[in-house]
Amino acid sequence: MNKVPMTVVGAEQLRKELTHLKFEQRPSITQAIGTARELGDLKENAEYHAAREEQGICEARIRDIEGKLSNVQIIDVTKMENSGRIIFGTTVTILNVETEDESTYRIVGEDEANIKENLISVTSPIARGLVGKNLDDEVNIQTPGGTTDYEIIAVEYI
Repeated sequence: MNKVPMTVVGAEQLRKELTHLKFEQRPSITQAIGTARELGDLKENAEYHAAREEQGICEARIRDIEGKLSNVQIIDVTKMENSGRIIFGTTVTILNVETEDESTYRIVGEDEANIKENLISVTSPIARGLVGKNLDDEVNIQTPGGTTDYEIIAVEYI
């Protein structure tokens, strides 16, 4: 099975979600199914069918998280020496050469990605264009919106 790269924070968030699903959500769904069963005929019982569907979604998510955590490769860049090279987990500040707009992103695993928090997936076009590059390099990144030139102005291992 392929290893799933993840930061320390991302792995901890998945563990918390797994705990919530197993010990809070799963028991409440089981209780809802029991309550719905008491209402009578299961063939026409909407509450029962809704609770069963919710149970299926919850169990699928639990299996998904357990699978990822069993194949996780936790990468902690804070324990590495900052060589100025962009790798998984680094925080990168880039400058759009054309517009002079500055953007800071942290390259994380697919499950951790959240563009609103400037967390980009290692598989995103920007991250793929940046990984392996060094501080002060100029890169040409192909995105769905077209090709853009960036200058790497900061690389942090935080």
